[in-house]
Amino acid sequence: MKLIIIHGAPAVGKLTVSRELAARTSFKLFDNHTSIDCVKPVFEFGSKPFWRLLKHIREQTFIEAAREGVNLIHTFCYAKGPDDEQYLRMIACVEENGGEVNSVLLLCDDETRRERIVADDRKQIGKLTDPDSIDLSKEKWDLYSPLPARETLVIDTTDTPPEETALRIIEHYELETI
Repeated sequence: MKLIIIHGAPAVGKLTVSRELAARTSFKLFDNHTSIDCVKPVFEFGSKPFWRLLKHIREQTFIEAAREGVNLIHTFCYAKGPDDEQYLRMIACVEENGGEVNSVLLLCDDETRRERIVADDRKQIGKLTDPDSIDLSKEKWDLYSPLPARETLVIDTTDTPPEETALRIIEHYELETI
């Protein structure tokens, strides 16, 4: 089992690239919002029970996928420091159950992110759509660093189409295509 973690700041193209990657491989897409949307109807976003249940759902999904040999793509907006423990746990859930974890960091210039963040498709699935959040998030968090202690493929999506980005991931990690 392989887990491809695609991370980066909001509107760098994580979900778009992940969908393209899933379409070209046998990997299942378990994006960040899949688990969030599962918990949000029951617990307020950001509350302690929300985070506990979200963590449990993600970890158990990674464990079972590793045990069953189901390749996954997971998207996440990783903040260096605050999210380190969570990421190390996610990686451990996979590796302790015979899986392999590969990391991809997507980057994109801020002007392009401002254009992308207001797109209708983001609104339709409840993603962040405030262009001011780009500057605010840069002040609060480091969303541009690779995962700790992990080789990471870094791709700038500013001018790189999702299809090309997916192909670079496939080539770099030697993924089997369908």
